[in-house]
Amino acid sequence: MAKPVVPEERRRRRRPTRSGTVLSERLIVETALRLLREHGSGGLSARRLGIALDCDPSTLYRYFRGMDELTLAIGDALIGHALSGRRPTGEWRADLRDIGLRIHAAYVAHPQAALLTANRVTGRANELAADEVILDLLRTAGFPLPDTVRIYHAFIDQTLAFAALDAASLALPEEALRADEGKWRSTYAHAPAETYPRIAEAAPLLATRMVTSAYPTALDMLLNSAAAQLPRR
Repeated sequence: MAKPVVPEERRRRRRPTRSGTVLSERLIVETALRLLREHGSGGLSARRLGIALDCDPSTLYRYFRGMDELTLAIGDALIGHALSGRRPTGEWRADLRDIGLRIHAAYVAHPQAALLTANRVTGRANELAADEVILDLLRTAGFPLPDTVRIYHAFIDQTLAFAALDAASLALPEEALRADEGKWRSTYAHAPAETYPRIAEAAPLLATRMVTSAYPTALDMLLNSAAAQLPRR
């Protein structure tokens, strides 16, 4: 049976660690993000976290029931990073686009963490806040509730799917990533027109576009579709 998590104010260490650190849930999550960035998903463990935080690994379980709960907290932290500093304009489409781009950017800034968390539902504060904002933007714009839920579903799944796809590329070893990108300028650019006429025709444009994320384009297409369905007031 999982042990109950002690409330934050009761579990905070009375004394700093040997390095002067006072543990907190936020510090553990930010340290975990750093370890993921430096060592990949294989580098995230209670033991490695304990070393990084200068504490006994068992201390971490006063803050999280296990590594899976820490994983959910990491995902929620990425959403928190995305929401930080957001400035609403009052125009539903512009605000929704901004949120999508922010979430996508927050995930690809931490590709290893994105691969670990993009498919998870955290149920934590930042995720709930983001969902509330998105649903409110759509309802306030005038979308009926069924359409609001349908567009929300497409919006959030598209955002996280592209975040995972782009993060997977960024998580590749540098040599592999460059080799993949180079194929658009080598293999595709030299595809014989008599066999692949459409590839040959599009090759220069493909070499430019296919090494960037398609998310902004896909997001605009989704928003265009939603705006066309918005009932007239």
